[in-house]
Amino acid sequence: MSGTESVKIVIVGGVAGGASAATRARRCNENAEIVLFEKDEYVSFANCGLPYYIGGEITERSKLLVATPELFKNRFNIDVRAKHLVQSIDVEKKTVSVLNQETGEAFTETWDRLILSPGAAPIVPPLPGVDAQNVFTLRNLNDTDAIKEYIEQHHCQRAIVVGAGFIGLEMVEQLHHLKMQTDLVELQAQVLPPLDPEMAQLIQNELTAHGVKMHLGTALEKVNVENDTAVGVELGNGTTIETDLIILGIGVAPATGLAKEAGLEIGKFGGISVNEFMQTSQPEVYAVGDAVEYMHGVLMQPLRIPLAGPANRAGRIAGQHAATGSADPMMSPVGTAIVRVFGLTAAMTGLNKKFAEKAARANRSVIVVPKHHAGYYPGAESLFLKLTYDPETERVLGAQAVGKAGVDKRIDVIATALKFRASIRDLAGLDLAYAPPFGSAKDPVHIAAFVAGNDLDGFASIVEVDAELDEYQILDVRTDKEVENFSFPNIIHIPVDELRQRLSELDPQKPIVTVCHTALRAYIATRILKQSGFKDVRNLTGGMLMQRYARPERFE
Repeated sequence: MSGTESVKIVIVGGVAGGASAATRARRCNENAEIVLFEKDEYVSFANCGLPYYIGGEITERSKLLVATPELFKNRFNIDVRAKHLVQSIDVEKKTVSVLNQETGEAFTETWDRLILSPGAAPIVPPLPGVDAQNVFTLRNLNDTDAIKEYIEQHHCQRAIVVGAGFIGLEMVEQLHHLKMQTDLVELQAQVLPPLDPEMAQLIQNELTAHGVKMHLGTALEKVNVENDTAVGVELGNGTTIETDLIILGIGVAPATGLAKEAGLEIGKFGGISVNEFMQTSQPEVYAVGDAVEYMHGVLMQPLRIPLAGPANRAGRIAGQHAATGSADPMMSPVGTAIVRVFGLTAAMTGLNKKFAEKAARANRSVIVVPKHHAGYYPGAESLFLKLTYDPETERVLGAQAVGKAGVDKRIDVIATALKFRASIRDLAGLDLAYAPPFGSAKDPVHIAAFVAGNDLDGFASIVEVDAELDEYQILDVRTDKEVENFSFPNIIHIPVDELRQRLSELDPQKPIVTVCHTALRAYIATRILKQSGFKDVRNLTGGMLMQRYARPERFE
C-alpha cells in the first residue's frame, strides 16, 4: 500500500494518541477516508494542563482546546464525530458498532484499518461515600469544569488529595495556590513512587514547607458523607480528616474492554499487546496510548507506560502505517517524566533502584549534589542527581533528579543516552554546551558518570546511600562545626586537610567508609588512604546531606 491509495481508517478515541494518528494519516495519504469517533465532547485537548487551569495558572479555558472538530474537517478533511461511543468491534467483518449519544441512533461503520486509542480510566476504589457530589477524578475537560465550578460555588477551604503520583502532586500544588488547606493521602510510604525513597524525601520536605499535611503509608478506608456531600475521610491508621473537597488521583486502569471483546491479545500487565508499528494481534487493528503495553527500552519487555509523550509518538506511527503500510518503528520508551512541586522539580528516566531490584537487574547507584550551573555565577542551585547503572555491563540503567533548576536538561540528556544503550563511560565523555549561566565545564551528568566510573574501577568505590555501616570505621572528614551539627555515632573525626598527618589514628586492617557533606571531600580522603596502604576504603555516596533524606530518623 502506498500513500496514494484509497483506504478507510476508523479511529476510536481522540486526545493524544487518536488525534495524532488521524492527522499523521492525512499528511501521509490525501486519498484516505478518515473517521474519528470520540465518546466525550472534546476530541483534542491538553489534558496535562488541566490542573494548572483549575489552579488559575492557565487563565483561559480555550487555551486547553488543541483542535476542534471544525478544524479537523476544514484543515485535514477528517470526519470527527464527538459524543459517539464505539460499543463493539467485529474484526472479521471489519465493522464497529457506534452509538450517537446525543440522538440515541445506533449504526455500523466499516473500516479497512482500525486504530484504537481508548485511553485509561481513573481508578475509583469501591469504598463507602466515593460517589458523593464533591469527590472527583481528573481525566478530561468535563472533570476540570466540575472541579473548578464546585470550588468556586462552595468557597472550598479544605481539600484532600488521594494519591501522590504526578496528577496528585500537581493538584496539591494548585489547590494550595487557591489558598486551600490540603491533605495528601498515599498508600505507599513515600510520595512520587517512581523516585527512590531518599529522593522522594526532598519532595516531601517541600510539601511540608508549604503546609501540606501528608498521610503516608496508609489507605483511604471510608468517605464520610452528609446530604450527598463528603465532609471527611477515615484512613487505615485511624486518622479522620475533615474536608470540603476530595480529588482521587490513585492511578488509571487501561480501557481495554473493546479490545478484549474483539479477541485482541492482552499483555501481562493488562494493556493491549502491540508490535513496533503499533499493530495488535490483528494486524489491521492498531492500538496506541495509555491502553497499550510498550516495549520498555531498558528492560526490553512490555510494560504499561501511561504518559503523553509515548502516546503522541505511537499515534503518529500508527497513523502513518495504517495510511501507507510502512513507518519507522516505535522507539522503546523508558518512562521519562517530570513534575513541578512548588519550588522543586523532580524528574526521572529509565530504572530507579527499586525497579531495577524488582526486575532482578544487577545495579549500583551514585548520588551527586553539584550546582546546576557554575557556582561562581549568581543563582546557582543545588541539583540532586542519582545515576543507576549495571556494574557488570557498565550500561546506564536510569536516573533521577530533584532541584530548583536544571533538572529537565540533565534527565533529557540521560534519557537520550539510554536510547543508545550508553555506558557510564559514554556519559563521562559527552560534549555538552557550557557557559557559566547554563552549566559547568564538568556538568552534573559528567560528575555522576565520573563517580560511577571511579566506583567500577576501584579507584574510589562507593557505599550506597541505604547501606548498613556497622562493619566500617566511619571516617568523617568534615570540619568541627559540621560534625557538631549532626553525625553518625562512633565516628573517627579527622578533617580532610589534616588526614595525611593523622593516618595513625585509623586501623588499616579494618574497612573504612569516608563521609563528608556531599562526598567530594570524602572522595579526596579515599584517594589519600588508598595510596597510603589502606586496602578497603569506600566513600558514602551523597554524603551526610543525603543521609538526612535516606535516614531522617537518625538525625531528628
